[in-house]
Amino acid sequence: MPFIQNNENDIKEMLEKIGVEKFEDLLDSIPEELRTGNKFNIGKALSEPEVWKHLYNTATKNKNSDDNISFLGGGIYDHYVPAAVDQIASRSEFYTAYTPYQAEVSQGTLIVMYEYQTLINRLTGMEVTNDSMYDGATAMAEAAHMARVINGKHNIVISETVNPLYIEVVKTYSHGLNIPIRIAPSKDGKTDIDAIVSLIDNETAAVIAQNPNFFGIIENMEKLSETVHEKDTLFIAAYDPISLAILKTPGEYNADIAVGEGQALGNPQSFGGPLLGLFSTKRKFIRQVPGRIVGATKDANGNTGYVMTLQTREQHIKRDRATSNICSNEGLCMTRAAIYLELVGEEGLKAVAETSTKNSHYLFDKLLSVNGIEAAFPNTPFFKEFVIKLPIEAKTIINKLENRGIFAGINLGKFRKEWAKMLLIAVTETKTKDEMDYFVSEIKKII
Repeated sequence: MPFIQNNENDIKEMLEKIGVEKFEDLLDSIPEELRTGNKFNIGKALSEPEVWKHLYNTATKNKNSDDNISFLGGGIYDHYVPAAVDQIASRSEFYTAYTPYQAEVSQGTLIVMYEYQTLINRLTGMEVTNDSMYDGATAMAEAAHMARVINGKHNIVISETVNPLYIEVVKTYSHGLNIPIRIAPSKDGKTDIDAIVSLIDNETAAVIAQNPNFFGIIENMEKLSETVHEKDTLFIAAYDPISLAILKTPGEYNADIAVGEGQALGNPQSFGGPLLGLFSTKRKFIRQVPGRIVGATKDANGNTGYVMTLQTREQHIKRDRATSNICSNEGLCMTRAAIYLELVGEEGLKAVAETSTKNSHYLFDKLLSVNGIEAAFPNTPFFKEFVIKLPIEAKTIINKLENRGIFAGINLGKFRKEWAKMLLIAVTETKTKDEMDYFVSEIKKII
């Protein structure tokens, strides 16, 4: 039985209105060999117990960072998630109301959103934070669009050291708006400020840089911000939230908009999603912020209450003047991030950052002692990620180490052919000395 019970006359009337003779005419864009016959080898129908068993057996083929030693990074990291985060976030009042589309959300949800805003403001040194976005990549794309609205200029300059996946999302998001995206070449793994300056013109709305950058290298964000502002251009900074416990914040180097991926704040890797987009800005730009902002107020009796102060979504108050139409917030991931930050506190977050840094430098030094391995970007400071240059292709190392229970890192050859022998390695506070030593011994055997 179809979900919508249309009779033959209903179907005929709809097809006539659309302007086609039969339903199959609507599928013309799909090659006929893909829509006729059983080409997909789906198999026979299964009962519920059989489906459950099939799905369970399929799921057990997955390999995750609990069963393997993971050095994967590139935006999604294997940080420890305290058990209390799962326990608190799974309470029904959070878990069943994690996407508050409507204005009439509960006070409890509004309080969490308000707390989250406050925590991210303190973490980033920024003045205003919205209540999350899809992920770090779309947050960056939204920031680029917001910059254009603020200053009325059109093109965007992005440092080549920004996560290449983020750059692709910005390009895709900008395609329909015909926004020129200019990529500034890097130098020795860092942003080339001179190259940035050469690409800025009177129509440049913003410059985007990332710190630590895609290669894990710490950029000179103060100098970059100062240079960009001298050109009367907005500065958008992407950041790793864990790094802000020990590195300068976007607020300290005067970023106009700060975006980041918040997965590391109490959210599991989950095979790549759902994620958490962090989005902050200066107070003077609050009217251009996409998404939602919660404020504190007083009711008629003088009691403190929380309200949805701004929600500039197209189906709410702004309609055709909406700041965005894809700014759905990641409410449950946001809640987990707030719980995580409250649990670990300022000193705990600093300990996570410092331990990750210490571990990554230990592994880096050990790997460079292996004959044939070199630093891809020598003498550059890094946070918890680094790039090594191998004597053989990185994909070979990755495949062989996976069979030995190790996720070795990211093959940069996926992004550029000339990077085929380069491996991006991330090391968090979860890695033990024995695990890192095992990694070094196994990679040595392969080389």
